[in-house]
Amino acid sequence: LRFDEKVRVVVFKSEVKGVFCAGADLKERAKMDDAEVGHFVKRLRSLMDEIAALPVPTIAAIDGYALGGGLELALACDLRVAASSAKMGLIETTRGLLPGAGGTQRLPRCVGIGLAKELIFTGRQIDGQQAFSMGLVNHTVPQNNEGDAAYQRALTLAREILPQAPFAVKMGKLAINRGMEVDIASGMAIEGMCYAQNIPTRDRQEGMAAFREKRPPQFIGK
Repeated sequence: LRFDEKVRVVVFKSEVKGVFCAGADLKERAKMDDAEVGHFVKRLRSLMDEIAALPVPTIAAIDGYALGGGLELALACDLRVAASSAKMGLIETTRGLLPGAGGTQRLPRCVGIGLAKELIFTGRQIDGQQAFSMGLVNHTVPQNNEGDAAYQRALTLAREILPQAPFAVKMGKLAINRGMEVDIASGMAIEGMCYAQNIPTRDRQEGMAAFREKRPPQFIGK
């Protein structure tokens, strides 16, 4: 996906009705020795980092349970859409664990330190409406009979992104992600570097021409 220039948006959904991702198989985990557990979690953390580093926007469509590593997967995405009936939580402390695939870092960056600590310390599960109220998800929707309401809303959101200039969107994502990790002066410098890369693109010229000619732009990602 990283190197496929035809990909504009990636939507993560489940093929299992009622479950987005239920996290690690603890029965499988119980058979591992300490070294194997450490290796497993390290690989899982690397996978989440790879998802977070995808250059195009990513959307998690949470139509059911997103627990433990499942919520960490959703947190690795740029945007999250949830059915109001979905259940989410970093429940690791209820199993004698702590989040190990990015949850302790991405949740506080998403909802703030205080809420993140409360959710992780308690292992509490929340529904889609509660997640929306605290900013954990971008949108919440009532579940439909097919059980894919969040996926359908995610597709609508993806279709809003698709017409926009692909390279500009990628640079916008890069500037936000890198800038959030540094002070604002450094962030401004990162924005400037990303903007400079966008200046010579054909899409920028097309955007200006379309504005002058009062027509929709036809972006090509170059």
